[in-house]
Amino acid sequence: MRLVDVQQAVAAELARIAPVIDELGELFAAAGHELALVGGPVRDAMLGRHSNDLDFTTSARPEQTDRILRGWGDAWWDMGRDFGTIGCRKGDWVVEVTTYRSEAYDPGSRKPEVQYGDTLAGDLGRRDFTVNAMAVRLPGQQIEDPFGGVVDLANRLLRTPARPEDSFSDDPLRMMRAARFAAQLGFTVDEPVVAAMRGMADRIAIVSAERVRDELVKLVCAPYPRLGLTLLVDTGLADHVLPELPMLKLERDEHHRHKDVYEHTLTVLEQAIDLEDRLGGEPDFVSRFAALMHDVGKPKTRRFLDDGTVTFHHHDVVGAKLTRKRMQALRFSGDEIDAVCHLVELHLRFHGYGSGEWTDSAVRRYVRDAGDQLARLHVLTRADCTTRNQRKADRLRRTYDDLEARIARLSEEEELASIRPDLDGNQIMEILGIPPGREVGEAYRMLLELRLDNGPMSEEDATAALRAWWSAREQ
Repeated sequence: MRLVDVQQAVAAELARIAPVIDELGELFAAAGHELALVGGPVRDAMLGRHSNDLDFTTSARPEQTDRILRGWGDAWWDMGRDFGTIGCRKGDWVVEVTTYRSEAYDPGSRKPEVQYGDTLAGDLGRRDFTVNAMAVRLPGQQIEDPFGGVVDLANRLLRTPARPEDSFSDDPLRMMRAARFAAQLGFTVDEPVVAAMRGMADRIAIVSAERVRDELVKLVCAPYPRLGLTLLVDTGLADHVLPELPMLKLERDEHHRHKDVYEHTLTVLEQAIDLEDRLGGEPDFVSRFAALMHDVGKPKTRRFLDDGTVTFHHHDVVGAKLTRKRMQALRFSGDEIDAVCHLVELHLRFHGYGSGEWTDSAVRRYVRDAGDQLARLHVLTRADCTTRNQRKADRLRRTYDDLEARIARLSEEEELASIRPDLDGNQIMEILGIPPGREVGEAYRMLLELRLDNGPMSEEDATAALRAWWSAREQ
């Protein structure tokens, strides 16, 4: 990226947002305070990216900022007041204004200590990377770049304003942010920064699981997650936040198709991303994280056979358990955990399909077991084919095409997405003359299995089957 391109991009973006930033700049100046557009919006402007979410920094204290924004915006919030941040919405614009500050960790603390500062230069100096330590003073739109962020942006390089050891000591989460920005921007991380990450990786332990999780989600959903994940593994950070990933570097898969399962996993992730148009086209964390974790059960299930081959029997089940444990440790929601683990557990199911030998009953069970994750399971299963043998890859693709076509046909005929028995609980109780209880559940499950095996039945046939089952059960 040329410097002239950066300059042209920021000029165009500042012209677009001028009505908002200049008006706010004049309001703060009239009240005797400094104001500057700062951080991500400035960086993104130089990259030619547009956003209506704007971050500012100011000499005003939070209560003073609150008064100014209440006279300007349509809605306000102050959940970040303890950190010096007041938020506001006006029309399509969302702004957050934060008092000049510095924040640092005590050696054993999980929460940053916030102290207010008095200068823009001091505020920029405490930021994580030079490309985020640029500002535009308002009003007047004077660019402040004390640490060479413009040049680093042009060179696609991540550096810290201060010594990286000092920066990461102040806030260890910045090591995760380095990996995240590499994944988001496709930037190279400066070698001294990488060295500091490697030497201080264990310091990430003092950061809360929730903050680590949020950075990991942003990294996985970024355009270039391989860059960030590789950095986490190479620096040892992954050993603390996602240890299942570097463990895969030790394992070869059972077909010896890849250098190691780690490389296979990153390829599956990238192929899953290429298939996201099936899920709406936006980054889908559940699908991506399932791709990342689908083989984490292999290290624990590796077995060497007498003929020299390696097997990983039941690594799908073991992997689902390991994934659940890791996601719980990172404080993911129950719904996210269930979705990802379900996909990991099911990712091998298709391989029993062979060349299409499954009966309609087996196809119904595939759909039933996938439930609301069927579309994601299609993506994961297709992405999991990384063979370099083109004939084999084409055959697998055609076979899965056939399975999806059968699912579509049966879905149209039988409403597969909502498979249920042909009799409901009330009908079961009425036909058998029994009250609510365990027997009703048993009958319901029997009818469901019958439905999966045979497809839709008439009420008369279902009733006859229910009576025959009940009679045999009583005998």
